[in-house]
Amino acid sequence: MDQRMLGRTGVSVSQMCLGAMMFGAWGNADHDESIRIIHAALDAGINFIDTADVYAQGESEQIVGKALKGRRDDIILATKFHGAMGEDPNRQGSSRRWIFRAVEDSLRRLDTDWIDLYQVHRPRTDTDIDETLGALSDLVHQGKVRYIGGSTFPASQIVEAQWLARERGLPRFVTEQPAYSILVRRIEDDILPTCQRHGMGVLSYSPLTGGWLSGRWRKDSGQQDSSRASRLPERFDVSQPANQRKLDAVEALAQLADQTGITLIQMAIAFVLNHPAITAAIIGPRTMEQFEGQLAAADVVLEPAVLNRIDEIVAPGTTINPVDNSFDNPALAPAARRRPH
Repeated sequence: MDQRMLGRTGVSVSQMCLGAMMFGAWGNADHDESIRIIHAALDAGINFIDTADVYAQGESEQIVGKALKGRRDDIILATKFHGAMGEDPNRQGSSRRWIFRAVEDSLRRLDTDWIDLYQVHRPRTDTDIDETLGALSDLVHQGKVRYIGGSTFPASQIVEAQWLARERGLPRFVTEQPAYSILVRRIEDDILPTCQRHGMGVLSYSPLTGGWLSGRWRKDSGQQDSSRASRLPERFDVSQPANQRKLDAVEALAQLADQTGITLIQMAIAFVLNHPAITAAIIGPRTMEQFEGQLAAADVVLEPAVLNRIDEIVAPGTTINPVDNSFDNPALAPAARRRPH
């Protein structure tokens, strides 16, 4: 497994990061099987694991904690905070009050004394970034957190956070975690160049676009049933025009993968790893079979002709269905665009 530098931290991480979202009630409820997948990833040379408190309401972190017993020192462990962890409106978000509670809960579930990379799961417009960075800075000084990062931040907020950290003398975000795949390329336009300018590592998630590039979603397969499809019809209902366009692209990409002599999964993950701004692609298997299929992409190198053909199928900087970006820019909401009467 190739290693890459995590931004300018000097920390070396595997080019694949094991995402733990599917371990627990959201995916694989069998803890023993989930732990076997994690151990298989470690044995394959993956030293980077990413989870979040909100994944199955802490169950994912608990599974990861059990899997890392005796191996914690060799792993770069990342988790995230922000999502609602109860009905109390203060058990979520990016306030100092919640960050201090959330990190203690994550440390307990992960059964560790420190978190290598602690990330803001989503940007907020109701919380001053100064508040968030100040709290995270204290955690770094306390030794509970080594580095901090963000996820799905727009470029303007990435820059604001970098500027404020320098202005206040605070630890800065060293990573960004956006959605990125052949079907979801919006971040190529501004976010990836911004991260490169600021020397940030990028760990991109969903290289298979939630399964669209796994080979399962094809025109002759019809509507697929899954927990994600039932929760997110706007992304998976094939009767919707944007998703029909995704099906058209998947057909063309599958043919290209066949012509290249690799699987669609291998091509999809290799495409993500090819971008110079990407540090690691987060793979999120639910089963051992899925893990093995995704791991096979580690050694795939796409020739320029294949990359050029991908660009013809999905133009650089574009996302076929904007919902797949996983971020709704509040500046585009009607209330932000129209003066009140």
